[in-house]
Amino acid sequence: MSSQSWDFIAKLVCIGDSGCGKSSLTIRLCEGRFVAHHDVTIGVEFGSRIVPVGPPHAKPSPPRLAPREPSPPTSASSSSAPAPNGLPDPPRKAPAKTVSAAAAGPQRYMKLSLWDTAGQETYKSVTRSYFRGASGALLVFDLSRKQTFQHVTDWLNDLRQIAEPDIVVVLVGNKADLAQEAGDGNNKREVTREEAEEWARRNGVLEYVETSAKSGENVENAFMRVAERIYQNIQAGKYDLNDRRSGVKGPSAGGSRQVKLTNEASRGSATGCC
Repeated sequence: MSSQSWDFIAKLVCIGDSGCGKSSLTIRLCEGRFVAHHDVTIGVEFGSRIVPVGPPHAKPSPPRLAPREPSPPTSASSSSAPAPNGLPDPPRKAPAKTVSAAAAGPQRYMKLSLWDTAGQETYKSVTRSYFRGASGALLVFDLSRKQTFQHVTDWLNDLRQIAEPDIVVVLVGNKADLAQEAGDGNNKREVTREEAEEWARRNGVLEYVETSAKSGENVENAFMRVAERIYQNIQAGKYDLNDRRSGVKGPSAGGSRQVKLTNEASRGSATGCC
């Protein structure tokens, strides 16, 4: 049993046509496993994951030091204590990243409350009601079925009519394992990366990411892109953290709690998320 605290809660919705793998993406993120055959989602299913947001999570690589050229001892160096090899220690200077990391403060964590919605037309009127109060969305289509890509515009229009104006949206082309570029005849791709990226630019979507719930490729990256942008919006003061309609809760609304995680959930909440 382990515990982890969170500073913010954000509501994310997974939307798109039925059979695109929305539930598989959620399960892969929250539980770290792949379900080959998943029952059709009726209404909505839920999941959660605690992830690090903001600095110092993205730590820069340590700079490579150039080899030191030997130099004749000077009067200043002769006064230093000699090292075992007979040369004085070089002057030491605190690296700049130490100062910036300290200035950034402690690592912040966000609990993603994931709402996996039904994609069938039968449930669409019910599904729309779950868009309220969402601060982020993964708009998912199946790379091997172009029809699901053609429907993302309708899904985005529905989302923007109901959700908050600042909702963060990432377009996700799922089932990348079926769309490999290898010339083995098994490539089932029906949507090119170029046309998906162009659609994302044209419709004001944050980013386009190709994922595979089966292999786990880019799954965490897709969710983390949404989480990081939400955190940036929090820092910019775009949300009222006391207003449930904003889709984000902060410390004043019950954040920074200690959350007890089972061993399985703890694995799902690992901080190595990208």
